[in-house]
Amino acid sequence: MSEGEMLIIKVPGSSANLGPGFDSIGLALNVYLTLEVELAENWEVISLSEELNAFPKDETNYIFQIAIETAEKYNKKLPACRIKVKSDIPLARGLGSSAAAIVAGIELADVLCKLHLSKQEKLEWASKIEGHPDNVGASLLGGLVIGCQFEDEVSIESFHHLEMDIVAVIPKEELLTKHSRGVLPQTLTYENAVQAGAIGNVMIAALLNGNYKQVGKMMRADQYHHPYRKEIVPHLKDIEELAPDLGAFGVALSGAGPTVLCLAEKGAGMDLATRLENVLPEMEYRHLSIEQAGSKVYVPNKKRCLQ
Repeated sequence: MSEGEMLIIKVPGSSANLGPGFDSIGLALNVYLTLEVELAENWEVISLSEELNAFPKDETNYIFQIAIETAEKYNKKLPACRIKVKSDIPLARGLGSSAAAIVAGIELADVLCKLHLSKQEKLEWASKIEGHPDNVGASLLGGLVIGCQFEDEVSIESFHHLEMDIVAVIPKEELLTKHSRGVLPQTLTYENAVQAGAIGNVMIAALLNGNYKQVGKMMRADQYHHPYRKEIVPHLKDIEELAPDLGAFGVALSGAGPTVLCLAEKGAGMDLATRLENVLPEMEYRHLSIEQAGSKVYVPNKKRCLQ
């Protein structure tokens, strides 16, 4: 990147778990964190989205911190830069805003320090920072991702052929992941763990086969987190009961919540969102789709991709 040149980094948001795919399944969504980057004498963050104004404007900003840490990991020094940041990913709502920031920071360091990291290297580093590969994997690779993490090794598979409509039901209240994880049990019995894993396996197979009725059934049978998080996300139970009669084939808490995803067959999403809004008008509704591409880095005027 040369002086005076602008760089664009665009990272999709994501949803994790899809019910029984706890900490292992991620789905990229067509909401985005976008950075416009220029080299500068001093660190500066310019927020183009009102929701981002609460965050630091200097090098203590989380995106810069991830970028600086990434550069240091590879014995490089990140040059000072100015970034204009905008996002339509709701914060603290379970739609991958923190994972998108992590991926953006890694992409920023990769291009400014000429690290030439592979997708796998980015994935392993992002997963180490985040603690699991579902959200960061979806933001990096796009589509549906299924992954696991053993210490520093991450194994992941991605799928880009699925098509469905997604209605995100977003309440006004934030819910921090730390609080949402605090209601989960520390252990499961061996019998319950086996059953919970089997439910997740069947859901994945049904999703890849297009057996949507089975997908919805397995989502509702989740034993990893839905039964416990309903205590702090009471609207999940209401939506689980209402949405199937309004056109959804599956309902799941998005990540740690409080957003709830309603999955519908292609073309049915707008009608589903309208029907849900009629019965639960206090929520925000977004008609979304799967983002099949992951994070992108490019120079806009030259239409040149740097990945």
